[in-house]
Amino acid sequence: MLLHRTTLVKPWRRVAATLSATALGAGLLAGCGSGSVDEKSDDAPAAADGAFPVTVEHAFGSTQITKAPRRVVSVGYTDDQAVLALGIKPVGMVDQYPNPAGKSPDINTQWPWVKDKWGDTRPEVVMNNGDSGPNYEKIAALRPDLIVAVYSEIDKAAYEKLSRIAPTVGRTKGEKEPFSAPWQDNAVHIAKALGKEREGTELVQGIQDKLDAAKKAHPEFAGRTAVALSWYKDSVAPFTSTDVRGRLTTGIGFTYQTEIDRIADGKFFTALSPERVDLVDVDRIFVINDKADTEALKKFELFTNLSAVKDGKVSYLLDSEGPAVGAAMSQGTLLSLPYAIDELVKSVD
Repeated sequence: MLLHRTTLVKPWRRVAATLSATALGAGLLAGCGSGSVDEKSDDAPAAADGAFPVTVEHAFGSTQITKAPRRVVSVGYTDDQAVLALGIKPVGMVDQYPNPAGKSPDINTQWPWVKDKWGDTRPEVVMNNGDSGPNYEKIAALRPDLIVAVYSEIDKAAYEKLSRIAPTVGRTKGEKEPFSAPWQDNAVHIAKALGKEREGTELVQGIQDKLDAAKKAHPEFAGRTAVALSWYKDSVAPFTSTDVRGRLTTGIGFTYQTEIDRIADGKFFTALSPERVDLVDVDRIFVINDKADTEALKKFELFTNLSAVKDGKVSYLLDSEGPAVGAAMSQGTLLSLPYAIDELVKSVD
């Protein structure tokens, strides 16, 4: 599986998870091809009610957007979903999860939480998960008036190349490492660039309210330890408490196994050596994998011998297959999180 930043590349494509392309072989994406640009994209809705020009500070400096963007290209792995949530269909996006061979339309436009937003629009794929960087020629051909590269590992050189094409907004100014910013910060950051900071803040608060309601409805989660993990390269690979999957777990009331953070040493996950598999022997384990990797994990004796597993305290959540709960968790966006919260709670009930 790919450790998506949004999962591990097969679910790790951050993925956010989603991994990042360089971090985990793209975390997941073996990524599939491009679609055609929506012919009506010139008529795409502009950012409504925004006060322009607006200046957005980010990790690479500051960017001024002089008017409401109409043609937005998303270079971050999940940035397209924030843009969609705010009423604009990107003309270009990253292909985060590999599309099954011969399957159309692209799976990344068909998740339950984005399908209605995309409708019949088919954005151009400007990067596949696992690529060393975006396709600058494709991006330029799309004639963007804004490029969003927030949930992304682009460096200063890539940012400067993108900026020569169109105003580009990089990851948040306070983000020391790619993919480390809270999902809330990323959402509001993108909203500001679209002239919709207030709307973005309201959407973030709505998701926080949903988390709080889930926690209140399930007081039994309080005081119980939990961890989210995947089977990655023949190892048990838990996510840290600061990863979006960890934040979601604690958001509904569980206490995270934070010893994983120490071992991960700044990364968003860690692959456990056999002698440390005991670290995931907690009150509730959330496994994010598709069927093949789930079956492999169930054959790993050190995992099946854990008390939590023997006691049936494991939620097996399909990543990109079926209801794709793992993908919703790993992406951690304004659109995926409400779905993820409902399904995560349901998996424990």
